[in-house]
Amino acid sequence: MSGNWSWATLFMLGAYHGINPGMGWLFAVALGMQEKRAYAVVRSLAPITLGHAVAIGAVIGLAGLAGIVLPLNYLKLVVAAGLIALGAYRLVRSRHFHWGGMQVGFGELTLWSFLMASAHGAGFMVLPVVMRMPASSAAAGHQMHMDGAGLQDPITGLLATLVHTLGYLTFTALIALVVYHKFGLALLRKSWVNLDLVWAAALIVTGLVALAI
Repeated sequence: MSGNWSWATLFMLGAYHGINPGMGWLFAVALGMQEKRAYAVVRSLAPITLGHAVAIGAVIGLAGLAGIVLPLNYLKLVVAAGLIALGAYRLVRSRHFHWGGMQVGFGELTLWSFLMASAHGAGFMVLPVVMRMPASSAAAGHQMHMDGAGLQDPITGLLATLVHTLGYLTFTALIALVVYHKFGLALLRKSWVNLDLVWAAALIVTGLVALAI
């Protein structure tokens, strides 16, 4: 996978995560509807985005440490198995983590977002992309294009997390504000697409693709 396509894929995966109402924008709209002002929607985006970024970065970091010990082929099998298992689990049992009430602070909302992203397996979904990326120019020259170099390079991992998070924030903010201003929660009560099933299928397909690349 070329470098440009890798960055574009990470951004689009962030967009895909942002589209899912269970990953943040629905909570932001609910807070805005509760306080009856758009500022509440905007204010909630910072902790929601931070929690998502931490969940993504933690998985990339841990996978990088594991990659130092495990050969790339074995790590790829672990990642693929994790993606398929998460997808199968969500097909069988689709339940979100619910916070006990809507009066939440910055830290609580960050933790909620982190738990939601972790429960959805968002970090695992970006690993197949990062695993195929070259290391940054700051890394050792002979390691820049070896298999798994990007995963073991902290700078590449950090940039991958930032690009993915930018895609997530862009679409989360856009959808949250449009839904709040134009439709409100009434739209969600009238028409609902089961994105949990879409998400589960995407996890399984991504796992199968990870085995193939």
